[in-house]
Amino acid sequence: MNLKTIAIASAVGSLLALGSATVSAEDAAKEKCLGVAEAGKNDCGNAKHSCAGQAKTDKAADEWKYVPKGECEKMGGKVVEKKAM
Repeated sequence: MNLKTIAIASAVGSLLALGSATVSAEDAAKEKCLGVAEAGKNDCGNAKHSCAGQAKTDKAADEWKYVPKGECEKMGGKVVEKKAM
C-alpha cells in the first residue's frame, strides 16, 4: 500500500466509527415499547415471528416499537426493561 491508500482507508474508517457512535447516542434516547406498534410497523421480531414489519394487528401486547424515551407510557404502552448481562 502506498501512503495515499493508507490515508484514504484511515479517513473512511474514522467516518464509519463516527457514524456508529452517533447511532449509539440515538439509541440511548429511545426505549422499547410494547403494545403501541401498528400492524406491519413493529420494529423487530417476537415469539411468533422473527422480523420487523410482521405485526398482524394494531397495538398487539407482544409487539414492540422504539419510541423516544419517556413517551411509551404516554402512548399507552409498557416499557421493556433492558436485561443485565
